Amino acid sequence: MRGGHLGRWAPVSVLVIGVFLLSFVRAQLTPELRLPLVSALPDRVAGVSGEDVAISDAEASVAGFTDYALRLYEDSSSAVGDESPTPWVSVYLGYYDQQSRGHTIHSPKNCLPGSGWEALSSEPATIEAGDGSFTVNQYVLQNGDQRALVLYWYQGRGRVAHNEYLVKWDLLRDAALRRRTDEALARIVVSLDSRDEDEAFALAKRVALDVKPVLDRALPP
Repeated sequence: MRGGHLGRWAPVSVLVIGVFLLSFVRAQLTPELRLPLVSALPDRVAGVSGEDVAISDAEASVAGFTDYALRLYEDSSSAVGDESPTPWVSVYLGYYDQQSRGHTIHSPKNCLPGSGWEALSSEPATIEAGDGSFTVNQYVLQNGDQRALVLYWYQGRGRVAHNEYLVKWDLLRDAALRRRTDEALARIVVSLDSRDEDEAFALAKRVALDVKPVLDRALPP
């Protein structure tokens, strides 16, 4: 019974604490990247070279990022009848040097359904790395007859995070105590047109293991 009361008041408590922290927010710092984001993207995925894709000015304005990189990997040489063609993979990185009310990272959880993709499943996935594990969001999406596996996570200010609630909490806390809200979003999409989910996840995991440490070096310390 007591636990039920605590659970009921938790959102109110967080709101009160958030308002308290925001009352101490001063002008926010805008740390610069140490390396361009494009340097954090692998040159090749599954033996296939990538091609950088430009985001239109209109889309960039809506996204509101400070810097971005988007690279598409697709084996156009695969024959139509190939039984195991290399699936297309896209990797997107978006960096925000400052976030504020109405100007924050757009979560793929909200953006992808808005662009016609329906979530078939979602769960956290832990990726083991040489310097320790990190957890990402894993989604399987469908749009018409297309299916794709998506991994995404938030990275910055010394953290790698996936939980949307905790990401917002850390943002409020760091804004108040560190005057920093800089952060990056990393998103990997693997087509399921010619791969099952296990194969797609293995491929996405390989890319994540390439991207995460380089993104660490690119982001402000």
